[in-house]
Amino acid sequence: MDFLIEYWVEFLFGVFAAGLTAVLSTGYHRLAKKVEEQENVKDGILAILHDRLYQLCQYYLAQGAITPNALKNVEYLYRSYHSLGGNGTGTELYTRVTKLPLDLEGADDNEH
Repeated sequence: MDFLIEYWVEFLFGVFAAGLTAVLSTGYHRLAKKVEEQENVKDGILAILHDRLYQLCQYYLAQGAITPNALKNVEYLYRSYHSLGGNGTGTELYTRVTKLPLDLEGADDNEH
C-alpha cells in the first residue's frame, strides 16, 4: 500500500508541475506579445512625432523666425519625442529652431 501511495504522490506532483509549467508558459508568451505590441505602438508614436517635429522645424527654419506660440508647440512635441527615446535629427532640428529669432508680430492664428 505504501508503494502505491508513494507513486500516486509523485504522479500527482508531476501533473501539478506540468500544469503549472503550462500556465506559466502561456502567461509568459501572452506577456511577451503584449510587450512587443507596446513597443510597436511606442515606435509608431515616435515616428509620428519625429515626422511632425521634422516638418515644423523645416518650415520655421525656412521662414527664418518663429512665433512664441509656435515655439511652445515645437517644444511640446520635442519633449514627448525625446522622452520616448528620440534624438539625432529631431534634436538637431529642435536646437536650431530654438535659436531662431522670435517673430512677435506674426499671427499665431495662422500657424503652420
